[in-house]
Amino acid sequence: MSFQKLKSEVLSIIESKNLSVDHRLTEVCELLEKNIPYYDWVGFYFKNGDKNELKLRAFAGEPTDHDIIPFGKGICGQVAVTNKNFVVPDVKAQDNYIACSIYVKAEIVVPLFVNGENIGQIDIDSHTADPFSKEDELFLEFVNGEIAKILG
Repeated sequence: MSFQKLKSEVLSIIESKNLSVDHRLTEVCELLEKNIPYYDWVGFYFKNGDKNELKLRAFAGEPTDHDIIPFGKGICGQVAVTNKNFVVPDVKAQDNYIACSIYVKAEIVVPLFVNGENIGQIDIDSHTADPFSKEDELFLEFVNGEIAKILG
């Protein structure tokens, strides 16, 4: 499914006010994981209260032991500190990578801002080497921008 078609599906899920925010987050994760062949795990992490850590809130794919990630640790933890997208074409080349699965070859993490504050992120793991393009980044920025509207 094209990113353009997925955008309308994402909007449809987000606009489903009869569903809880958590349900909508999970549905977005499932939509992306099922429809983009190289998105093998999709999750949303959010700042865990006043702690300098992220907490997994919704995901699609294999369960992970990494429900909590300290700021600065791993790709997600780095994005929490830098407030910038992080595309990792080869996780083996990253010193600060937290291995979630032996099958993960690449990762992309895009921060989620509400009122200018980085409150979380979308994290995608791929079993395909170097699959992410600028189009993925732009699409995930769109997804996070729409998610921010139901969190703010």
